[in-house]
Amino acid sequence: MSTPAEHSAVAGDATRPAAPSSSGSRALVVWTVVLAAFVLAADQLTKWWAESALVPNAPTIPVVGDLLGIRLIYNPGAALSIASGYTWILTIVVTVVVVFIVRAIGRLGSRGWAAALGLLLGGAVGNLVDRLAREPGFARGHVVDFIDYAGFFVGNVADIAVVTAAVLIALLSLRGIGLDGRRHTDERPDGAAAPDGAAPDAAVSGGVVSGAAASGGAASGGAVSGGAAPGGGAVPDAGDPESRPLTGGTPASQDAQGDPA
Repeated sequence: MSTPAEHSAVAGDATRPAAPSSSGSRALVVWTVVLAAFVLAADQLTKWWAESALVPNAPTIPVVGDLLGIRLIYNPGAALSIASGYTWILTIVVTVVVVFIVRAIGRLGSRGWAAALGLLLGGAVGNLVDRLAREPGFARGHVVDFIDYAGFFVGNVADIAVVTAAVLIALLSLRGIGLDGRRHTDERPDGAAAPDGAAPDAAVSGGVVSGAAASGGAASGGAVSGGAAPGGGAVPDAGDPESRPLTGGTPASQDAQGDPA
């Protein structure tokens, strides 16, 4: 006779998605790299166009009234020109973020995470190229920004990719979907530690996106909120005898004790 805890564990194992196959993981890695390369190419081409067609620090050219325009500036700092005197430190931070993303790609089992990391990697590398290759020197280069958002701040295509990745990561984290494509919760019913790779990725992802923001974008990860019962099992029903704890031996012994005959 199995206990309710065993019933919950079996139910959780039955409803938890299987780990992705090796061929599926390779396809996700390829998709992530291709997306990152597309973002990088789009970012660098638009920056090349901006430098060719626009005059630095000239008045904004309206595109959508006063809401959106184009204006070429060179940003030595992070988002909103923060930390403009510490360009080389920002370069190191973004380099570490890029390395972390590349390492995380090998754990991919979710198309949503593949899209998020592809956008994040492409955006981070796009602004990192500016840091490394542009004036005034290696690791001290200024990022090319040319998209003016109603005069509040000026960004670029890489920034758009980083912000979009942050939104995707927040949604995935809120749904409890990890890098491996499985739904995870913070706790397990027996108090055992979660298996390797099963911990929620929200905290780590929030740090990665914050680091990528140092490249010129500004965004943050979401928090995890699970709707499922701990361990992936169904929430016990108070009216179901199978879900009630055993307090006096097995159900058979309880029936024997309650039978006056």
